[in-house]
Amino acid sequence: MVRADLVLSFLTMSMPSKNRKWGRALGIAGLLTVLSVAALTVALSERRIVSAQDATSFARTSLAIETQSGLHQFEMEVAQEPAQLARGLMGRRSLAADAGMLFIYPRSHRVAMWMKDTLLPLDMLFVRSDGVIDSVVERTTPMSLAPIRSKGDVQGVVEVNAGTVKRLQIKAGDRVIHEVFGNAD
Repeated sequence: MVRADLVLSFLTMSMPSKNRKWGRALGIAGLLTVLSVAALTVALSERRIVSAQDATSFARTSLAIETQSGLHQFEMEVAQEPAQLARGLMGRRSLAADAGMLFIYPRSHRVAMWMKDTLLPLDMLFVRSDGVIDSVVERTTPMSLAPIRSKGDVQGVVEVNAGTVKRLQIKAGDRVIHEVFGNAD
């Protein structure tokens, strides 16, 4: 931490003695201005961060993935609004083994994703409107700007921890069971 008295002494040291009083006053005013600007900058940046987080809060839901090895349950955050779809799992440092994110689009189309500002490697499941998995991409590269594309038209994307696809033997043709795909009981 910088001591204000030392800064003021340094600022007024080279001034003639008759000007030191004014120099000290100007030094104090300058120091207060710098501190005020710094405090305001910190406050505004914290406010922007909070605003960005508020704009991208996510609802939670459960879904199941039906594979040859059985039915696997997950707790998902749902990205459906434009700000949520853009943010996804960016900035996350961890993700529970049975957690992930479900991206839901208003209509089926070919989807391209990227890993910008995403710190975790992920497995991505591209899901058709009937819940059938169209394509799978394993172990995406964190922070990559390379597009990750569905093979066909999809209505959703499921992101889970890297390694989940291999561990649970998930493949194209398996089913994601959730109300958005019209196949939940």
